[in-house]
Amino acid sequence: MKNFLVKTIANAGALAVAVWLLDKITLTGGGTGEKALTLIVVALVFGLVNMVVKPIVQVLTFPLFILTLGLFTLVVNALMLLLTSWVADKLDVSFHVDGFWTAVLGGLIVSIVSWALNAFLPDGD
Repeated sequence: MKNFLVKTIANAGALAVAVWLLDKITLTGGGTGEKALTLIVVALVFGLVNMVVKPIVQVLTFPLFILTLGLFTLVVNALMLLLTSWVADKLDVSFHVDGFWTAVLGGLIVSIVSWALNAFLPDGD
């Protein structure tokens, strides 16, 4: 449970950095507390999408991973971020990613920041 909480916080932090750096990834809302809660909800949705959908997409596109020497990972991460944006819209959460190339850059930022935060945050296992 502690590991899940740490990963969710790391994802929320990584998404916050992407929102801060990219103008076309938006997080609207009231005060700081409401935005923090929105980031936690989006991080939970993002974690769920990555846990359920991403492995299926990776298996189905395995030849493209081999052909591009792993660079297709950027496309899959972008699609997961766009799917998270779509699910957030359906849940009436104020998080939006505008466009595929923004999602590619946002997915790269989220991956790097999440990796860095997970390296420094304590692991529950």
